Amino acid sequence: MSPSGAGRFVGVGVIGQAVGLFAVTNVDDILILSLFFAQGAGQRGAARHVVLGQYLGFAAILAVAVAAALGATFLPGAAVPYLGLLPLALGVRAAWRAWRDRRDGAGDGDDRAKEGGPKALEVAAVTFANGGDNIGVYVPVFATAGVGGMGLYAVVFLVLVGVWCFAGRFFTTRPVIAEALSRWGHILLPLVLIAVGLLILVEGGAFGL
Repeated sequence: MSPSGAGRFVGVGVIGQAVGLFAVTNVDDILILSLFFAQGAGQRGAARHVVLGQYLGFAAILAVAVAAALGATFLPGAAVPYLGLLPLALGVRAAWRAWRDRRDGAGDGDDRAKEGGPKALEVAAVTFANGGDNIGVYVPVFATAGVGGMGLYAVVFLVLVGVWCFAGRFFTTRPVIAEALSRWGHILLPLVLIAVGLLILVEGGAFGL
């Protein structure tokens, strides 16, 4: 095999590994994305905020992982479990909003729609917190892949973020799923965010849990 052919083979192998690694470490993001898309259903620009937030959050994960692989540490391992406080706080906030809206009744639906849409920074915070433990998986892979390999991983990951967003959006447009999310999404979103936050805190041993 010629050197160029070997290089192409290695590149294809890295791409396959990147696809598998991303899918395994981010499969739960599709559910969270679907809930965010459902929260913003019918609101102008809401889908764009979700996609932007997902890219911002994952770009931050990539930046930390690449920096750590190159020898710099911006996020100490001991701090990762406490990232669970971000989705936990957002989940409690979403639960409070849902309770308040139920208490106030259906008369202020338009105002609630304006306020209830997902914000890009909120989505980014949840994405970063939920993927914080993935940094520990990405770092050794990036470190052994070299600079060129890391660049290829990053490109594949960022392309797949778009695929994940498309999948999350696709699920929310299926009639059966859309109806279920329309009816229960305001309850499921805070429950999922709170569960994700608690899981990160407990699994990471934060606060001695």
